[in-house]
Amino acid sequence: MKNLIRKFVPSFLISWYHLSLVFFGALIYRFPSKKLKIIGVTGTNGKSTVVNLTAKILEEAGYEVAAVSSIRFKIKKEEWPNTLKMTMPGRLKLQRFLRTALNSGCQYAVIEVTSEGIIQHRHKFIDFDVAVFTNLTPEHIEAHGSFERYKTAKGKLFKALEKSSKKDKVSVVNLDDKNADYFIGFSADKKIGYSLVQRSQNSIKANNVEISAEGVSFLVEDTRFQLKLKGRFNVSNSLAAISVARSQNINLEICKRALEKIDRVSGRMEEVIKGPFSVFVDYAHTPDALREVYSALPENSRKICVLGSAGGGRDKWKRPEIGKIADEFCSRIILTNEDPYDEDPNKILSQVESGIKNREFKKILDRKEAIREALASARTGDVVIITGKGSEPWMCVGKGKKIPWDDRKIVKEEFKKLEI
Repeated sequence: MKNLIRKFVPSFLISWYHLSLVFFGALIYRFPSKKLKIIGVTGTNGKSTVVNLTAKILEEAGYEVAAVSSIRFKIKKEEWPNTLKMTMPGRLKLQRFLRTALNSGCQYAVIEVTSEGIIQHRHKFIDFDVAVFTNLTPEHIEAHGSFERYKTAKGKLFKALEKSSKKDKVSVVNLDDKNADYFIGFSADKKIGYSLVQRSQNSIKANNVEISAEGVSFLVEDTRFQLKLKGRFNVSNSLAAISVARSQNINLEICKRALEKIDRVSGRMEEVIKGPFSVFVDYAHTPDALREVYSALPENSRKICVLGSAGGGRDKWKRPEIGKIADEFCSRIILTNEDPYDEDPNKILSQVESGIKNREFKKILDRKEAIREALASARTGDVVIITGKGSEPWMCVGKGKKIPWDDRKIVKEEFKKLEI
């Protein structure tokens, strides 16, 4: 039905439809963002993690916080999974969520802002106080038409910040990303950059970065952070959250206490099994994210990688690239379904396979069977890494059908069946 609507209804009418819904949502719920401090986080990778880390720091500082991400909804102490298969809720839901947060006594709301949500105007009529840019790599290129249009869509969060009626508006930008200058170029009362490699005025820099199997460690000014989160990319994610905190006059000691309490972010480099071999589940579904995840695994370990690529016409260009990266890092590759939607899953896997030139691989369409095979073939000291879905609660197949799913649950169930 959605495809038929897109085919026969002019795009400007679809755009006006979405804008009207957003406006009426804001009107019905009485523009709740005007009385909340709103932090919007955009970028290709790391958004959900930055939302989670930022919310934790704000709570540690004594504030009541609401948060929306692809992982979960949160209002104060109440949390529930995001089962919408939609990061930014549409059809009045986001404005209703903000009104509920305000009525519940929240002072802050941290929102993951996606390019598709922006195209559908879901960021409109939200008065942002802080806009955060994590990074930008190719994604949703078919949907946007080009990388430049994708970048422009992300920039609309910062354009919304410019137009916000709030005082003391702040932009937070990852200086290590080659697109940083574009996002810094938008107006804000205060601009904060963060980086692992460069220092500039009004920047937060990580020094003496150490990456280990136990987590990451780094120094900001005179404060040493020792986190359980794994991977260099989580240093960058932490810096983004710290930068937001500093913009709200929260000191580094509070940031340290909050971040050091976090042992995992659901479905993001989440270690599900610790021994005799390790099993990680991660959401990585773009080439750059996959490379970051594989690079974060112990260098000398034998890596058994379970992966695939989404269907529905989503970013077909990346499928061979994903295969190439798996070919570079993995000892053994198992290709399987991710979210085939209405595409032929065999064709999707063949396109991923075309990037694999040197490594042993197997194609197993049934994702549960693929996970079972990976676990059964693992030896002591190996690392099994399952990517593409993270903590997503559904698998989307043909004819609009959604199958209940959780990679982490299946890993635990299949691991129990092994004779170890």
